[in-house]
Amino acid sequence: MMVKYMQNIKVKVLSIVIPAYNESGTIAKILKKVEDVDLGQIKKEIIIVNDASNDGTAEKLNKLNKGGKYRIYHHKKNRGKGAALRTGFDHVSGDTVIVQDADLEYDPSDYLKLIKFMEKTCSPVVYGSRRLGKKGIKHGGLFFFWGGSLLNVIANLLYGLKITDEATCYKMFRSDFLKSLNLKCDRFEFCPEVTAKSAKKGIKIPEIPISYEARKIDEGKKIRLKDGIEAVWTLFKYRFVD
Repeated sequence: MMVKYMQNIKVKVLSIVIPAYNESGTIAKILKKVEDVDLGQIKKEIIIVNDASNDGTAEKLNKLNKGGKYRIYHHKKNRGKGAALRTGFDHVSGDTVIVQDADLEYDPSDYLKLIKFMEKTCSPVVYGSRRLGKKGIKHGGLFFFWGGSLLNVIANLLYGLKITDEATCYKMFRSDFLKSLNLKCDRFEFCPEVTAKSAKKGIKIPEIPISYEARKIDEGKKIRLKDGIEAVWTLFKYRFVD
């Protein structure tokens, strides 16, 4: 299976999937950043999934979508980040996919660096690491820092990986590989599920440093302790089941 996907590709269309839940304060800013980033000859497909926001995000998206430049999908009920991503993945038409959160923690200017790294490594999966080669990086608090560290250790031990940032948002995939993973996630367990299932296909998941500006819970960060526990359980679960 690994041989099938470890082939060189030239990225032609990047599908950017943005799950959004109550991000009315940042959605316009992140979409402008995504639109403004220069990818040269590579086309961008911007897919947004509004996960039943109740703060005006849906209305703002509809106003921003002049001329239908975005592909927007709305969940009638809040289903979680993983479910929103799966909805978005079902509609991608590009040969390559990246996840983009709707806040301002991650910088789309890193897209091209990730694309070039994917083409260079011939890997169907590339992670952008917030920790690799970084010193004094800002985190959302000790819970997030040590929780992320624990997930790295568990993922590396269970799956023979050497990753430094299992929970990063910036995960880039070849579309055909992503669609082969049969994802079932609904909430924040997307990250451990996709890590586990990629590793079980023999992929070592190369990483490259990215920029990062963390926000805290009082600034809208939504991950909680129960999500960390679910992430640990997910890593163990998929080590033994498909």
